Amino acid sequence: MSTQDSVSRRAFIGKSVVAGAVGASVPYFVSASALGQGPGTGANDRIRVGLIGCGGMGRANLTNCSVHKDVVVTAVCDVQKARVESAREDYKGSAKAYRDYREVLASPDVDAVIIASPPHWHALQAIEACEAGKDIYLQKPMTLHLGESIAVLNAVKKHNRICQVGTQIHASDNYRRVVEYIQAGGLGAVSAVRTFNVMNQGPEGVGRDPNTNVPEGVDWDMWIGPGPMRPYNSILIASSYHHCSFMNYSGGWLPGMAPHIIDLPIWALGLDYPTVTSCCGGRYVIRDDGDAPDVQEVLWQYPQITMTWMGMLANSYGFDLHGSPEPRRRLGIYFHGVNGTMYCDYGMYKIVPEGDRMKEAKTPPASIPPSPGHEREWLDCVKSRTQPSCNVGYHTKIDVPLVLANLSLKLGRSIRFDGANLKIVGDEEASRLSIPEYRAPWKFPVKYLTA
Repeated sequence: MSTQDSVSRRAFIGKSVVAGAVGASVPYFVSASALGQGPGTGANDRIRVGLIGCGGMGRANLTNCSVHKDVVVTAVCDVQKARVESAREDYKGSAKAYRDYREVLASPDVDAVIIASPPHWHALQAIEACEAGKDIYLQKPMTLHLGESIAVLNAVKKHNRICQVGTQIHASDNYRRVVEYIQAGGLGAVSAVRTFNVMNQGPEGVGRDPNTNVPEGVDWDMWIGPGPMRPYNSILIASSYHHCSFMNYSGGWLPGMAPHIIDLPIWALGLDYPTVTSCCGGRYVIRDDGDAPDVQEVLWQYPQITMTWMGMLANSYGFDLHGSPEPRRRLGIYFHGVNGTMYCDYGMYKIVPEGDRMKEAKTPPASIPPSPGHEREWLDCVKSRTQPSCNVGYHTKIDVPLVLANLSLKLGRSIRFDGANLKIVGDEEASRLSIPEYRAPWKFPVKYLTA
């Protein structure tokens, strides 16, 4: 580590990050008329889009962009030869294929990039995209460590980039109706929120594969990148679903699914950062090649509310949202108000009154405009230079609670957090561990820990 890196890390641990906190206060929609206009992004120009990570979610994001006449796909990139060649076939009239994302970022034929690589790559690639002057659609989870969260936030701000985080459920009509209902006040004061995501993988989990031979056409060293080196594993590399069983490369199912789910209460209740985060759990049932907990419980304390998360991989009971009895993935959110409870998921919500406390309550009229689509919103913002709804200033309120929860699980104790200064309070070890050590030759960009 260089002297400069060491100083930057010590400054992050010991001092407030005021500039980052300012960036985190970006409201729902932000005027960015003063931001620099990127090449090829004028009102009548086509946006030249590249894809980094040609798995299922990245291909879906790219498809949702490419159907628009003001978009042309000019680059696709993946460390797996078969994936990148398949993606190029879909856009063979316009796109070049790359195996190294740095070549995409260096290309003058790319204005904006979709980053859908494995999660341990997200922060570094997003920051380098900002430095290269590219706007970003960044798949969730945004980051895996608090230091990465702050660094991405500061890099987007410093380089005047447009960034949408890929929590596409945020664009749904049902989420809008829930937000309107909660904010209309019919439930009364909401003092507790409970969230969950459950499934039953059985004791076998995602399975085992003893074969560690790297297949032809896979650049394993590049796939690992800044993460800790380990032998090749076909299950780990298979898909975003499988990544979630391996903590070093995904953070597990908490950052894998919770960005979609806790987004709703954070939006509806206007929550800032939690003051205290506590997490417990373990790997009690599953015996596969992974190491993610099969039970994970989180408690977040906010000034006037508590929020919980229940994650389960060995039982799929879904409470009021259970439905038919076969094992499957289930999720939900409960808002507990003094007048009643609302429970909901991606597609529905239901009210359970407390006696007659809600007899005068009415469903508010629709007031939040429909989304044009999560990717279309991003494209419009690239052209208008206004930040989208899931910009990094908003999304750090979702991302930071998750990375703090995993840090709490690792340390076995609660973590106190100063949201005004984006700083862990009174725990030097937690502060130190919140900054990742990347595998050489990759380096964590410590200069973005402060603006």
